[in-house]
Amino acid sequence: MSIYLLLSFLGAAVMLTLMPGPDNLFVLAQSMSQNKKAGIATTFGLCTGILVHTLAAAIGITALVYQSALLFMIVKYAGAVYLLYLAWQAFTEEGGDLEVESKQSLEYKKLYKRGVLMNVLNPKVSLFFLALFPQFIDHSKGAWEVPYQMVGLGVLFLIQAFIIFTTISFFAEKVGNWISKVPQIGRRLNVAKGVLLGIIGISLALGDKS
Repeated sequence: MSIYLLLSFLGAAVMLTLMPGPDNLFVLAQSMSQNKKAGIATTFGLCTGILVHTLAAAIGITALVYQSALLFMIVKYAGAVYLLYLAWQAFTEEGGDLEVESKQSLEYKKLYKRGVLMNVLNPKVSLFFLALFPQFIDHSKGAWEVPYQMVGLGVLFLIQAFIIFTTISFFAEKVGNWISKVPQIGRRLNVAKGVLLGIIGISLALGDKS
């Protein structure tokens, strides 16, 4: 694969990762309401989900899900329900999330698991891989090399996503530290997080394969 194709793919991947969506918004919210370690724990989970999507695309599971209306609907609604569940949790969280005491008892494993589920249950990621990857595959080397090339593209996507999400975590923590000094704003952060996740969950449920 040429350097030009790799750079083109990387550009498309970065644009997708920077677009507002459940993944980067959840990293942003966790880093602001807790700290950068919470955002990085979520990032590890999201990147694990990306790895799952990559392997699924490489062995053909993604294409199977896309071709089956029932399977696609199951994944889509499961993702939407999970996002709405996270939104409900955000609404019911106590308003003291920004306090130092709460930062000392973070459940990073839970955030990691949430990150995995959020990414795996987001069919838009699968559809992006299914639509974009073939455009950067060199078919002249034989069909047997296609899965390996897809895995390579997936790893590249994972690396840039990890860098972007980690950067978001560091900057969001600084914003969260500033917000913690303004109680009126801090108390409303969970509400804003819940609204964002709720909107994304509803839009996911109402969306189609396009």
